[in-house]
Amino acid sequence: MENQRVAVIGAGLMGHGIALCLARAGHAVAVHDPVAASLDALGDRIAESMALIGESEQIAAVLARIEATDSLDKAVADATFVTEAAPENLALKQEIFARLERAAPRDAILASNTSVLPITAITAQMTTGDRAVGTHWWNPPHLIPLVEVIRTKATSQATVATTMSLLADAGKSPVRVEKDVPGFIGNRLQHALWREAISLVEHGICDAAAVDTVIKASFGRRLAVLGPLENADLIGLDLTRAIHENVLADLEASPAPSPYLTDLIAQGRLGMKAGSGFHEWTEQDADAARQRVARHLVQLNRTMPR
Repeated sequence: MENQRVAVIGAGLMGHGIALCLARAGHAVAVHDPVAASLDALGDRIAESMALIGESEQIAAVLARIEATDSLDKAVADATFVTEAAPENLALKQEIFARLERAAPRDAILASNTSVLPITAITAQMTTGDRAVGTHWWNPPHLIPLVEVIRTKATSQATVATTMSLLADAGKSPVRVEKDVPGFIGNRLQHALWREAISLVEHGICDAAAVDTVIKASFGRRLAVLGPLENADLIGLDLTRAIHENVLADLEASPAPSPYLTDLIAQGRLGMKAGSGFHEWTEQDADAARQRVARHLVQLNRTMPR
């Protein structure tokens, strides 16, 4: 999978990180974005991200493999792999895939980076759906190893296998998602936890600080090295079932978003960007939290195998 011609559609938060990862793996990467300012900032964003992870000496070599272009057709003309990283708007992504299907070579794989939209819906109008696949990169792409590779009913096994190989060779940790379900794997797990976390606060069992402390100071510390099903095996499936018999019936099971969450939004408490959410945030506090996460991820990547 070396020396591929790769195209990334979108030069924003996700797009620049995806381009960085693929160029760092030795591929020639063309990046398209219809917004000139995003293309102009691409090189600086990649350099900043690489400096953050201690790869300043490699910046020039990586940037030399990346070409920014305002022409989608030019970006994908000779690509073997194309990944779309546009905003989470179904109509926009469908429009992009219609253009990609016309402009990219027939044997090019067409991938969509989305965390919430069904890949089946994005690619529904394609006549060459066998080469379409979902690739859900996690934010930030250059620091989180996981990429979920999602099949639709039309996606060929060869498309999935080639995509898995490309990502693995780029140092990522790809996993196959055999059915195109909402949230794929990671967000289903994450938001099941978030639903219960919100419910605990909503029902006065504890405050938001207690929820976050419990997770960070207990099982959150081992999740990076011991997954939940590994942990179930560790403690024994008989004990796991016994715990479930006592606790599952009392867990939050509402299929709708929490009324408490809706009330916070109505009050304008939208999170860090608004200065308050479940917690109060100054600009300094929010920036410190982001920097803390980035430093943690950098250190984790240095000390742990992917």
